[in-house]
Amino acid sequence: MKKFNSVVVGLLIALVIGVFLSPFASSFPDGLERVAEDKGFIERAVESGLPSLIPDYAFPGVENEKLATSLAGFIGVIITFGAAMAIGKVVSRKESR
Repeated sequence: MKKFNSVVVGLLIALVIGVFLSPFASSFPDGLERVAEDKGFIERAVESGLPSLIPDYAFPGVENEKLATSLAGFIGVIITFGAAMAIGKVVSRKESR
């Protein structure tokens, strides 16, 4: 039960950060994008061909920029949490054999 409580508390902390603090993130380009701009090869960037669920860290179709960023943070945390739980279950099954 203690392990479950720790997971829930961690998830809630991540959700608070993802939902309430993400709208305050810097709008400036990240490190790699900034270097590409500074060195003049940003135009040659190639799309991966895979569709992006949340392009530019903003949920598509939502007009309010802060709300769109909060939704992107929420969905990102949920997807990451789900992936981590799934990987954890697979690893723990292999270890218990």
